[in-house]
Amino acid sequence: MNPIIDFLSYNLRRMAIPVGGVGLLFINTIKSFRPPWERENIVNQMVQVGVMSLPVVMITGLFTGMVLAAQTYYQFHKLTVETAVGLVVGLSMTRELGPVLAGLMLAGRIGAAFASEIGTMTVTEQVDALHTLATDPVKYLVVPRLIACAALVPILTIITVFIGIAGGYVVGVKMFGINGTYYLRNMSEYMCPWDIMGGLVKAFIFGIVIAIIGCYKGFNTEGGAEGVGRATTGAVVTSCILILILDFFIVFIYKGLGVG
Repeated sequence: MNPIIDFLSYNLRRMAIPVGGVGLLFINTIKSFRPPWERENIVNQMVQVGVMSLPVVMITGLFTGMVLAAQTYYQFHKLTVETAVGLVVGLSMTRELGPVLAGLMLAGRIGAAFASEIGTMTVTEQVDALHTLATDPVKYLVVPRLIACAALVPILTIITVFIGIAGGYVVGVKMFGINGTYYLRNMSEYMCPWDIMGGLVKAFIFGIVIAIIGCYKGFNTEGGAEGVGRATTGAVVTSCILILILDFFIVFIYKGLGVG
């Protein structure tokens, strides 16, 4: 046979297996959304996803907003439209930078944690022990993590956006002397509620991606400690790539719906 066709066929099969596995895990997780709920497990995951991630997203949002305001000011100052800096910072943080950067940072922190925790349980046969105890591993391990990510990643995104806009205001108004009234007026006049809602929808989707990919990599860990390391790295890389790809397509979906 043609070696090129063999190469493409082999790699397509390699790609199709994990894609199908992720899809099946997501479907099984949705099917497992039924009582009784693992309330303590859900609360613990919310603490890990939400409270423990606050410093990361706050620092990310703050310096992103500050850098964005500074770079925008330097360019807009040449055109004497410095008061539009607030609008650029607000739109950029709510529509793109807030949800995407928060998602990438959480993929690095939460996705890696999920993969390493479940991966360690897999290689030490703790997942098999759950089957022995008639406990559904998906319901016990994946559902709480998915609930925590889907609920709290949008909230963390709001915090990232708010801190970023506040940091941009400090840089633009306090450091560069932009009129604060015009700065805020341009932002409030040209931004609409959907700018915020659109970013939160993205964050919700990114949260699901982080949870499902991290858990999938954990369940498919092989090879002891070395395998846990590969699963952790794979979870972070795959989640980050998917977040960027999905962000691109979501933008066009918004435009197609007339809300972007």
